Amino acid sequence: MIKHLLGYTCLVFFLFGCMNSKKEHATWHPIFNGQNLDGWTPKIKGYKLGDNHLNTFRVSDGVLEVNYDQYDKFEDKFGHLFYKTELSNYKLRLDYRFKGEQLPDGAGWATRNSGVMIHCQNPKTIELNQDFPVSVEVQLLGGLNQGDRPTGNVCTPGTNIFLEDKLNKVHCINSNSKTYDGDQWVHLAIEVRNDSIVSHRINGVEVFRYYKLQYGFGGVSLEDEDYWKSLEGQPLKKGYISLQSESHPVEFKNIELLELQ
Repeated sequence: MIKHLLGYTCLVFFLFGCMNSKKEHATWHPIFNGQNLDGWTPKIKGYKLGDNHLNTFRVSDGVLEVNYDQYDKFEDKFGHLFYKTELSNYKLRLDYRFKGEQLPDGAGWATRNSGVMIHCQNPKTIELNQDFPVSVEVQLLGGLNQGDRPTGNVCTPGTNIFLEDKLNKVHCINSNSKTYDGDQWVHLAIEVRNDSIVSHRINGVEVFRYYKLQYGFGGVSLEDEDYWKSLEGQPLKKGYISLQSESHPVEFKNIELLELQ
C-alpha cells in the first residue's frame, strides 16, 4: 500500500512539473519589441528622467544598442534604461555582446563592462546627479584577450546580499563563469525570487546564486543619504529592471520576461 501511495505521489509531482513547465513556456513574453524603446525610459547622470542624452540608447536592426557615436567624452555620464514595470518574482533572459572601442575617458574597470540591474529603486526617485540606482547589479564583463574575466557577477550599489548563510558586503563578487572574449553574443538568464534567492545563468549554466537581498549603504552617489541609510538591513523584495551604460558600447536582444507566482 505504501509503495502504491509513493508511486502515486511521484506521478502527481511529475505531472504537476510537466504542467508547470508548459505553463511557464507559454507565458514568456518579449519586453523589447525590436523596433523602438516603447516601455523603456532612460535616466542618465546629470539629465532628467526620460532625456536620452546624445541618443545613448537606441534600436537598430532589431537590437537595443548602448551607443556613444555622438559623444566626444563620457565624462561619467552613467546611464540606465528602465523597464516600465516593477517586479518581484520573475525570470529574465536576453542576449548581449560588447562591440567596438570604449570612450577614451572611460574608467579602466568599465572596459567591456555593463550590467542588468535588478530590484532597482523607482526611476522617478533617482536624483539628478546619481550615478547608479540603488539595486543589485548582474554585472556583465567581456574578456580582454588576456587572462580570466568572468561574467554574470554581482555588484551591490546601495544593497547587500548573503552568500549561503553569511552577510557579504563586498561590492563586486565574481561568478564562476567562463571568459568570453571578442564580440560574441552571450546568453544571460536571471531568476529572482522576491528577496530570498537570485540565480545567474550564462549560456545555460548556473554561475552564481545568492540570498536575502537587503538595503545596504555605499557604492552610490546620493544626496539624501539619511533616507537610504535608514533602510539599511531591511529586505529588498521588489524593484525595476534596468540596462546599463558605462562607457563601452554594448548590445542587447531577445529580451524576455516570465513572471512567477
